[in-house]
Amino acid sequence: MLANLFVWVSLAFAQDVPVGVIVAFKKGNSQELNRYLGDKVDLIIQNRSTNMDKQLAENEMASFFSSNKVKGFDVNHQGKRDESSFVIGTLATVNGNFRVNCFFRRVQNKYVIHQIRIDKTNE
Repeated sequence: MLANLFVWVSLAFAQDVPVGVIVAFKKGNSQELNRYLGDKVDLIIQNRSTNMDKQLAENEMASFFSSNKVKGFDVNHQGKRDESSFVIGTLATVNGNFRVNCFFRRVQNKYVIHQIRIDKTNE
């Protein structure tokens, strides 16, 4: 419990990774995630890579979340370098765990998602 509190507090202050993105993954909510998507997003799900616009990316994430009901999301690592930042986490679903890599780029004083990579793990 204390570790979760620490993660939330550190996320609240590290605005390079918007806390709403973490919440969106925890809920499996593509509409919430859409608020943080860039105009173009590289979406790589299970080695299937596509570059798409914001609306298509939201639709793809909605489809992923609907076939993989989310049970939770834990942040494993996050960081920042120059004008970019990232978060790596484990998405727990009814179909097992997925490793999520989410990369952000700074655009007009806010960080937007430019790549999401989701891979099934063997945990």
